[in-house]
Amino acid sequence: MKLTILDSGPEKNELNKNAWGGTELMQNRLHKEMSDELMENFQIIASRARKIKPDKKNILWCHDLAMDPEVEHLKDGGYKKFDKLVFVSHWQMQEYVNHLGVPHSHGMVMQNAIDPLPEHTKPDDVINLVYFSTPHRGLDLLIPVFKGMHEEHFKSVSKPVHLHVYSSFELYGWKERDDEHKALLDECKNHPNIHYHGSVGNEEMRKALESMHILAYPCVWPETSCIVLMEAMSARLVCVHSSFAGLPETAANWTMMYPIHEDPNTHAQIFAQNLHNAIILIDDEPMQQRLIMQKQYTDAFYNWEVRAMQWRNFLEGMVEIDGT
Repeated sequence: MKLTILDSGPEKNELNKNAWGGTELMQNRLHKEMSDELMENFQIIASRARKIKPDKKNILWCHDLAMDPEVEHLKDGGYKKFDKLVFVSHWQMQEYVNHLGVPHSHGMVMQNAIDPLPEHTKPDDVINLVYFSTPHRGLDLLIPVFKGMHEEHFKSVSKPVHLHVYSSFELYGWKERDDEHKALLDECKNHPNIHYHGSVGNEEMRKALESMHILAYPCVWPETSCIVLMEAMSARLVCVHSSFAGLPETAANWTMMYPIHEDPNTHAQIFAQNLHNAIILIDDEPMQQRLIMQKQYTDAFYNWEVRAMQWRNFLEGMVEIDGT
């Protein structure tokens, strides 16, 4: 497998060369924030190692799950070929410790980050729900729940409730994988209160969040860290999502998180009840005050200005250690 090296940017391989998902956003932003002079000392590989440069300090920036075949090479001391492993959550780091034998001392956590969304006014004549992730992460659970609630529960709500779906594997350059979910995506396109938007760029998605009220994310995929949730929290959305994998760490107790259930039907029932509660409470003053505090926390902790400073201190520290 060939590794392509860009002189002043992130490394690309055959899997991510056409991708513009969360990992790629983080890679590109890090290289933008750090000076070329500083980055010249390092080879920073996001998740998928293809070739190690012996004349650089090598950092594996882990975004994938510990069970992913791409990281099996870290077993049995394989992690030692890297000077450091950087993880995007404490949950993820512990998974690498447990499953791959990576010692705590060889890793560190540097959470993902976003640019805070600007202050904005949301529409008050509609309740907009949004799902913006790939189809396999929970869309097949969300759509039947929404359709059932549209027929039974939304009639008692004073405003129309709409669901906006931004979902396609085109995000990763794998548009052909949408074919596996064609029936589900067709349901989105054919329902009067569901609006299917496919995949859009990050700036367009961030702008769309300004008119959204609730993140509907019955996640069944083990997220190592969730940029979707970070941006939704910054946009003052009530976030209704499962407690799977790294989501509790990202949510930091600000969201309407519910315990995930292994049985899909039970999961759907729990999600539906929490989504119903979110719709009922969306305009309540205590909820609105909590969303303001949620945004304040998110904008302070998941801020790229803060994270860039942390990365810069970390990298400069490694250069200083190497020079002593």
